[in-house]
Amino acid sequence: MQPDPIFDIPALERFGIDTGIFALMNSKWGWPISEIIHFTGLCLLMASVGMFDLRMMGVARGVSMRALHRLVPLGIAGWIMCAITGFLFFMTAPGQYLYNPAFQTKISLMGLAGANMAIFYLTTATAVGAAMPDDLPPARARLIGFISLACWLGVITCGRLITFFRPPYHWCVWCGG
Repeated sequence: MQPDPIFDIPALERFGIDTGIFALMNSKWGWPISEIIHFTGLCLLMASVGMFDLRMMGVARGVSMRALHRLVPLGIAGWIMCAITGFLFFMTAPGQYLYNPAFQTKISLMGLAGANMAIFYLTTATAVGAAMPDDLPPARARLIGFISLACWLGVITCGRLITFFRPPYHWCVWCGG
């Protein structure tokens, strides 16, 4: 293994081993159960946030934005489930994730989705909440909904692609490897 200029991969691997994460995830049921939880969380996230994004883009105009917004806590619960299980996956083989372009893209898209959500709540949420069910949301809301949906679909795609990349360490674009 080559030394990493940014991350101490052996220290991350030791943490995974010392905390029992590595043993849990390499047990007979650790990885499969984590996958089930991860996909269930993903379903909750996409069912709530995805529907809200589509409504903001103008789909299903008869549905109240307020009613859909009540589903956001389910999306947050789904995101938490995905974050916890994603951490377990990562700690099982950190070097395979940190140097993986699909993982790097996935994390970037999650950051963009988070920034997009902050922009929504800081600039547009009040106007969207006040809209009547048949109203077309403002252009800014439609753009925010599109960006959010595109980011989350990209996260799902990259998450699936992670398993197809087992890159050598010199593939790391951002760490000078």
